[in-house]
Amino acid sequence: MRTQVAIIGSGPSGLLLGQLLHRAGIDNIILDRVSKEHILGRIRAGVLEEGMAQMMEEAGVGARMKRENLLHDGFDMVFDDEVHRIDLFNLSGGKRVHVYGQTELTHDLMDAREAEGLTTIHEAQNVQPHDFDGEKPYVTYEKDGVSQRIDCDFIAGCDGFHGVCRKVLSDGGMQTFEKVYPFGWLGLLADVPPVHHELIYVNHARGFALCSQRSETRSRYYVQCAVSENVEDWSADMFWDELRRRLPDETAQKVITGPALEMSIAPLRSVVSEPMRFGRLFLAGDAAHIVPPTGAKGLNLAASDVHYLFEGLREHYLDRSDAGLDVYSQKALHRIWNAERFSWWMTSVMHRFPDMSTFDRRIQQAEFYQLVHSKAASTALAENYVGLPY
Repeated sequence: MRTQVAIIGSGPSGLLLGQLLHRAGIDNIILDRVSKEHILGRIRAGVLEEGMAQMMEEAGVGARMKRENLLHDGFDMVFDDEVHRIDLFNLSGGKRVHVYGQTELTHDLMDAREAEGLTTIHEAQNVQPHDFDGEKPYVTYEKDGVSQRIDCDFIAGCDGFHGVCRKVLSDGGMQTFEKVYPFGWLGLLADVPPVHHELIYVNHARGFALCSQRSETRSRYYVQCAVSENVEDWSADMFWDELRRRLPDETAQKVITGPALEMSIAPLRSVVSEPMRFGRLFLAGDAAHIVPPTGAKGLNLAASDVHYLFEGLREHYLDRSDAGLDVYSQKALHRIWNAERFSWWMTSVMHRFPDMSTFDRRIQQAEFYQLVHSKAASTALAENYVGLPY
């Protein structure tokens, strides 16, 4: 087979890139080692920046999102039962965030690709990129026991942190920066109405908590837990009890409980790998970076990577210029590090650390005081939360 761009990974970043390339008349093939059902079964983020939402529109897959998403103009921050609302809309000059589940977004992209008759190869085994440091890269894989080859001009590595594209670069040329946090998030998904129409971030003596939602009838809640804990040691009833302990009394009384559709523990860490271009192989999304979920940046950073990579590929094919591809890594990393800083700050302010001193706690309280009493501080938070411009 022959294509212009071989995309490894059929998560949101790979699918979005493929859809944008197709609409620009650029041929592409997507490969993934897992099934379509496996991808759609993964529970992931649900807060989209306006830039991400606009890219869905640009890709021609934004209709259902516009009908069903929840537009949020702000969120609450709670410190020791004191509630302060961050007015995203007014502080950011009229911007807001969109609450729309990543699973639904992925479904929209998959449906559009299938409707266009574009090639996606699921359950491809032993996927391997080759000769990306030369002029004629190609990808090999096995399907149903038969070896296959795809010749291409470029390879996009959208296959996540444990994907093959990172592995082929692990022997040299890539520098990785990492911070591991000493706690995780225990999350529960349930078909119950959310406790509040906007998100609630909580800093409590027992640890962090987050009240979020996927729709008006589906809620996603989190509580901070030790990294050593096992999800099997928690029941749904135990989770609901712990969540309510960390919420202000008035809010806790409004929590509607129900059976857990899914429970899991996610460790928190920050990872950035540089550069993001290796000849004709480009990394995007989790293949290049991971952020703590506190600032809702993971999926949105993948989208900005796709934006820069698509613009570079479009310029290459339509304008006969490699200027965009040459600065892809630099542009993407500039925005990534800003989002990493913001996610680190949110995580540091909202969580209780195991080795936290009384001085550290006073600093957290001072940060909250700044947000309550300084419009400049709240504006900086709002501008980063709704997303810095591409």
